[in-house]
Amino acid sequence: MSYTKFEEYNMQVTEEVKSKFESIISNLGEDVKREGILKTPERAAKAMQFLTQGYDQNPEEILKGAMFKEGYDDMVIVKDIELYSLCEHHMLPFFGKAHIAYIPDGYIVGLSKIPRIVDVFARRLQVQERLTHDILECINTTLKPKGVAVVIEASHMCMMMRGVQKQNSVTTTSGFRGQFEKIETRTEFLRLITSDLT
Repeated sequence: MSYTKFEEYNMQVTEEVKSKFESIISNLGEDVKREGILKTPERAAKAMQFLTQGYDQNPEEILKGAMFKEGYDDMVIVKDIELYSLCEHHMLPFFGKAHIAYIPDGYIVGLSKIPRIVDVFARRLQVQERLTHDILECINTTLKPKGVAVVIEASHMCMMMRGVQKQNSVTTTSGFRGQFEKIETRTEFLRLITSDLT
């Protein structure tokens, strides 16, 4: 039995973006009729739709769909969440890991929803600072926990491939709400995300 991967794209958007990519590739000096390039504009158009699909998703509804009443009121951490996004300044990738914690206040959320929230916001044109804030505020306003913490560590291709061309730099951003604004709670969170407990 053969494997078929199904992906659905807006055909009108695909055609419009495809034509733009054809112009860009041609203006850069490449032959858009060359065999290796012939299907590139369509592939690029579909890739861009995939990489920006977060605009069509509602992160609050994702969280609300998996909230459960629960008396647990200690820290919940999901760490090392892979993320891939596009820098809005150069439309080059940045990638890394997110570490997220919250302290429930009557409700917990399905653990898989936290990485999904990361993906929703990462699959938009972003800057790392706003990505951190978007995730933090979404969890804080939707789940209404006693506290939320978000730390993102990422490498940016716009710093590695062009510009300053620094290959080993990592950018770290963080945000804290509620009980995580207390130094002792924040310190516990930071210790746990940097510890290898296995």
